Amino acid sequence: MPDEAGTAATPELDAAAGHLQRAHSILVTTGAGMSRESGIPTFRGAREGLWSRFDPTQLATRDAFREDPARVWGWYNYRRGMVRAAQPHAGHRSLVRLESLVPELSIVTQNVDGLHQRAGSADVVELHGNIDRFKCFARDHPVDLDIPVVETTGLLDPPSCPECGSPVRPDVVWYGEPLPAESIGRAGDLARGCDVMLVVGTSGIVYPAAGLPALARSAGATVIEINTTTSELTARAVDLFLQGTAGTVLPALVRKVEGEARGGGPDTPSGQGSDGA
Repeated sequence: MPDEAGTAATPELDAAAGHLQRAHSILVTTGAGMSRESGIPTFRGAREGLWSRFDPTQLATRDAFREDPARVWGWYNYRRGMVRAAQPHAGHRSLVRLESLVPELSIVTQNVDGLHQRAGSADVVELHGNIDRFKCFARDHPVDLDIPVVETTGLLDPPSCPECGSPVRPDVVWYGEPLPAESIGRAGDLARGCDVMLVVGTSGIVYPAAGLPALARSAGATVIEINTTTSELTARAVDLFLQGTAGTVLPALVRKVEGEARGGGPDTPSGQGSDGA
């Protein structure tokens, strides 16, 4: 029967809660589906007005920035506006609740919006960087500036690096650039060392992130996928599949974990948390 939030109780949900409650170390990996529920369109979907004429993959490159920095900076100003207007949803907040119930929980995300940190998650590894963090184009100097979002949908000249004068760019991974070595290294270590991996809202086609579930499973972890539809990972690297959105399934799953932690079994009601889920 449905739980307090209307999510149907299933053997898979109960089994997943049991694995999480018994785990010492949990790794959560999140993709674009997690952010979409906060109103942030996927990278290729963030196109309207002037930007509907451009292929985002042609804007997110070093060559594009070198050729026309005002166009690329304007595109990212537009995207930063969408990110700043978005808020963490119940799924983000449920991961913060889960963190308080288990010994260790880390998040590895492909998203660049910082919503996990804004929700309160303490240990977040950003594989693709952060759209509201900056560095210079020429030498990768970190640029610690509070750069406002400008009310325009057009071209915009980037500021200059205070250290070397080079144009400032977002500290995100563009096409043709490697992922930060420290981030991908730590993600691999976390995958090899976790007891349970939650894979949330990802298509499973973007590597190296898509390789983490198989890495965790080969090291003995239980891999649980939460997604609206099956992905490229489901058949080859997933032990339990929970169908639904992160904002619906994660709160229900965490309530089950809370019920087990209180000694009442997975179906014991635990009341609503502060997120109202």
